[in-house]
Amino acid sequence: MKPNILVARAVFPQVLTLLEQHFEVTSNQDDVLWTPAQLIAKLQGKQGAFTTGSQRIDAELLATCPELKICANMAVGYNNFDLDAMTAAGVLATNTPDVLTETTADFGFALIMAAARRMAESEHFLRAGLWNSWRYDMFAGSDVHGSTLGILGMGRIGQAIAKRGAHGFGMKVIYHNRSRLDAATEAACGAAYVSKQDLLQQADHLILVLPYSPEAYHTIGAAELAQMKPTATLVNIARGGIVDDAALAAALRQGVIAAAGLDVYEGEPKVHPDLLALPNVVLTPHIASATMPTRLAMAQLAADNLIGYLVHGKALTPLNPQVVKT
Repeated sequence: MKPNILVARAVFPQVLTLLEQHFEVTSNQDDVLWTPAQLIAKLQGKQGAFTTGSQRIDAELLATCPELKICANMAVGYNNFDLDAMTAAGVLATNTPDVLTETTADFGFALIMAAARRMAESEHFLRAGLWNSWRYDMFAGSDVHGSTLGILGMGRIGQAIAKRGAHGFGMKVIYHNRSRLDAATEAACGAAYVSKQDLLQQADHLILVLPYSPEAYHTIGAAELAQMKPTATLVNIARGGIVDDAALAAALRQGVIAAAGLDVYEGEPKVHPDLLALPNVVLTPHIASATMPTRLAMAQLAADNLIGYLVHGKALTPLNPQVVKT
């Protein structure tokens, strides 16, 4: 008998077809956003779940879903997983690293350029029919080439962004991370390790690429923003909650920093209303990995994790591999 799984959000039809070859699949191609209670109901009798960041897997859910063995996230981030609770319950967690690195780095760099060069602000101006003459300082922003790029969080994506900055734009690249990279990796990235304080004070363009954890909550708040240059830009492609969005809005409004580019938000899909009212912030709806080839690769890897674990006993990218040993 095939294992039963739940696909919690709409997914590529070819990935659903692949899953149906191995499992009895309950799918959500209508892409309904279920409440926690509805998700629990849908997971009854399921051994596996294909999840996205929209589904919270915590101790309360796990206590009511005793047959669940694996949740495969179609994302590299997994702050929707209570990993300790999943491990205690013997439920494997997986994610989709590597396949989205270069695409996400592209988008992060695009946000740096859009914020620095005031692209969104100038487009809104043009679309409103306000462009009727040229002026020497009209939407004059800041240079990206030759400037100082600061990276907070130097994992795979951070390193890919560093290489774009150092080798493509001749930028001085500095970074701060929980642990320093080895010398060879630093050289390949053209990056130098600095303290967090130096990073904030020296960066012309600061991009956040660190994973979310309770310790990372409001890593960037009013105190940190006050240390940045008034000409600096801040980009967040990491996770909502790493930045205090209210403090950022105040800093942008008061000229503490010049501009920002955001792809993630506290409480998303809701966005802080103060951010929506500001011209000097580029806002996108959590789409840093959104190219068709990359999203398909993410979905494929999530499916392969389900197949690998429930059919063959071994997942490809486990987050809590100790579950397999118990």
